[in-house]
Amino acid sequence: QVQLVESGGGLVQTGDSLRLSCTANGRLAMGWFRQAPGKAREFVAAISLAGTKTNYARSVRGRFTISRNNPESTDLQMNSLKPEDTAVYYCAARRAVTGVYYTSDSDYTFWGQGTQVTVSS
Repeated sequence: QVQLVESGGGLVQTGDSLRLSCTANGRLAMGWFRQAPGKAREFVAAISLAGTKTNYARSVRGRFTISRNNPESTDLQMNSLKPEDTAVYYCAARRAVTGVYYTSDSDYTFWGQGTQVTVSS
């Protein structure tokens, strides 16, 4: 059974940075989603198995960077954080062929427990 372990959330101020990490016990394509109170879960970023392809939500493009050093983990570097970035962030993963990323939550099989990111104004 694949398990995902997330780390790196916290409370920061507007304009600050945070780095989230997610580690899996398997070689997987991965992504990040977030859910703010009273809102639906939304796509944030995705990365292919080898890390050669990435995709971002328009709201975070240019501020967030998804990366990976191996097929079993991924990081999300979040810069210039805004109060509207406040949410629980979830790591998601699935088995995949190389060169493909996934942007829909229904594409993913495995989910982390979530980590809270709070950006104060």
